[in-house]
Amino acid sequence: MAIELKQSLKLSQQLVMTPQLQQAIKLLQLNRMELVELVNQEMMENPVLDEEFGEAKSDSQINDSASEGDPESEQRRDEDAYKTEKDAGDKLLEGKDDFNWDSYIEEFNNYSSSAPSMREVNDELPSFESILTKSSTLEDHLTWQLSMANLTEQETKLGHLVIGNLSDAGYLRAPFDDIVKEAGMEIEDAEEVLKIIQNFDPIGCGSRDLRECLLLQSKFMNPRQPLAEAIIDNHLGELEKKNYGKIAKTLKVPLEKVIESIRLIMELEPKPGRSFQVNDTHYITPDIYVYKVGADYAIVLNEDGMPKLRISPYYKKVLSGVSTKDKKDKEYVQDKLRSAMWLIRSIHNRQKTIYKVTEAIVKRQRDFFEKGVQHLRPMVLRDVANDIGMHESTISRVTTNKYVHTPVGIFELKYFFNSKIGSTDGSEALASESVKDRIRQLVSKEDPKRPLSDQKLVEILSGEQIHIARRTVAKYREMLGILSSSKRKRLI
Repeated sequence: MAIELKQSLKLSQQLVMTPQLQQAIKLLQLNRMELVELVNQEMMENPVLDEEFGEAKSDSQINDSASEGDPESEQRRDEDAYKTEKDAGDKLLEGKDDFNWDSYIEEFNNYSSSAPSMREVNDELPSFESILTKSSTLEDHLTWQLSMANLTEQETKLGHLVIGNLSDAGYLRAPFDDIVKEAGMEIEDAEEVLKIIQNFDPIGCGSRDLRECLLLQSKFMNPRQPLAEAIIDNHLGELEKKNYGKIAKTLKVPLEKVIESIRLIMELEPKPGRSFQVNDTHYITPDIYVYKVGADYAIVLNEDGMPKLRISPYYKKVLSGVSTKDKKDKEYVQDKLRSAMWLIRSIHNRQKTIYKVTEAIVKRQRDFFEKGVQHLRPMVLRDVANDIGMHESTISRVTTNKYVHTPVGIFELKYFFNSKIGSTDGSEALASESVKDRIRQLVSKEDPKRPLSDQKLVEILSGEQIHIARRTVAKYREMLGILSSSKRKRLI
């Protein structure tokens, strides 16, 4: 078989990920807060970028404001501005020196997005009224009590090691033997110090497991409850399974006595450090607002805090004033100007894309906005992608980590994309989130003494023409954080 070398030409197309394209993709994934941070960073690094503050409106701006609310006027204005911007960018990239910078910068700086901003809709945005103060942590509270105890230097060192290794719930996370070795103490002496800490307020902190924690608290009951202590010490597993009959039989006491003791045990705190947990509040700032105006819905992009970018007029003078000898200076300014134009164009395209995606979601999920979660329709990324003529990956990026404020609450944009659950009567399929919400409602109204099993939930849903398997009910129940029927059962 002969080996032959040949030369041939082949035409092919491939997508090249330019830095500009990478930046546009990155902007799509950012939420509003992240975008504001990126824009501020770009303004610090690019001197050509400038922020537009409240200035007197030009005649063209006044005419634009007068046509606000007219879709045809807004679209025409948007297309004209975009064409002006594109032509200007093309001339700049071609390196033409006869470009009319005065006209271009005026047009470019007057250009605004077709989607209304929160500034234009509502000037009285809610303010943060809460004054944040530093609250006392569990470690601070226990350390203060340790300083009040009459302990030696070595015992105090052990106490600090114990307190420093507590979980948020108040349990000792590190092996106690390792802490004792680090403190250089005998195990018997260290146990005494640990008992002192466990008797600090809140009682039970420093416990190594749930049994020890509850047993410590039970000993402070007045009067003492030997039966409750015996249940905690020897039958905690049966207590978790709610097998009260077996506990009564093993301890040879009436079931009523066991139930009475269990009522007392349920008043104990299984997580003694809970009251000192610092729960940082994470405020969700919506990226989009959907308001009902008459019989229709208005979509408003949240641009509060977003700098309104423009090209600095100063650098027009710089470009027109530099001589041919200052070629490097001119190239530097042109490079920064090109970068600034692309950023502004990318942000504008991002805002338009978010607006279009939200508009498509509102159109498809109108019943949800009118009546609530139970009327959420099945929808996948492909549906919205086909509606607005974009790729599914673009829709995925747009809906990532972005929230919308609606008349029925605040939701992540991805919330509206659900798989479908078939119905037995041939009617329209339901969204999985609607089925989850129905399961939540059924469990919330069940009899605590006779909780609904997964099979019973299947039967009830089937009666409502919702065909769903038992394993799917179990999966949805776990996703909702609902325990199994055996663990939800209450006899007391």
